[in-house]
Amino acid sequence: MTETQHVQIGDFTVGNDLPFALIAGPCQMESMIHAMDMAGRLHEITRKLGIPLVYKTSFDKANRTSHTAERGLGLEGAIPVFERIRSEFGIPVLTDVHLPEHCAALGDAVDVLQIPAFLCRQTDLLLAAAKTGKVINVKKGQFLAPWDMKNVANKLISAGNNRVLLTERGASFGYNTLVSDMRSLPIMAEQTGLPIVFDATHSVQQPGGQGTTSGGQREFVPVLARAAVSVGVAMVFMETHQDPDNAPSDGPNMVPVDEMEALLGVLKQFDTLAKNL
Repeated sequence: MTETQHVQIGDFTVGNDLPFALIAGPCQMESMIHAMDMAGRLHEITRKLGIPLVYKTSFDKANRTSHTAERGLGLEGAIPVFERIRSEFGIPVLTDVHLPEHCAALGDAVDVLQIPAFLCRQTDLLLAAAKTGKVINVKKGQFLAPWDMKNVANKLISAGNNRVLLTERGASFGYNTLVSDMRSLPIMAEQTGLPIVFDATHSVQQPGGQGTTSGGQREFVPVLARAAVSVGVAMVFMETHQDPDNAPSDGPNMVPVDEMEALLGVLKQFDTLAKNL
């Protein structure tokens, strides 16, 4: 078993043997006002519960099901939003990148660069992200086995960056369906020693399940989140929105923000028990 590693994000540390931290926010950046409202609400909830928070939102949804779907504010529009969230709430910010040139452009505006699942083996993107020195969160491709992620991690580490997180977000199972194999969490942890994240909302996604958009089963988010925390993870990833049914992307699998406090309270109890904290 590889030695357990810790990663510093902002003013807190994450690791598989430490109390879990949260990555949360709306799928897509909609506006400055919306982002500040969501960040403020999540900051208040997590501060009350004593759970470290990384705020997540995407400046560009580059892999939408349909070419007519909304994609976000774009890079230039998003950077001032990221900067204001960090300065006003003092919380780290995460966003996903799709092209190598995105990485350096975002280097001063965010704390964590996320590699989307479909791009997790793209060497040029991984190396560009690693060279920023930022924390890198890589989502395991829906097409990969958990042991394949050791090679992905090694690409980042070879570039001199060991501030790496690995995320499980479900594996393709037939058409328009994902399943989460909880064995993948300890397998990735044991093979790499890196902090492992469980993405509870994308794991219930039904890719392309509504024809021109993806579907989802948000009622199973608490079920899978409890299971993952019981296994033991460093972080839980959950997208959230004040009105998921009318969100521009991933609404069917996002958790209503009004339900977050109760769910996180339960997860904290499971985490304490699983890690004997």
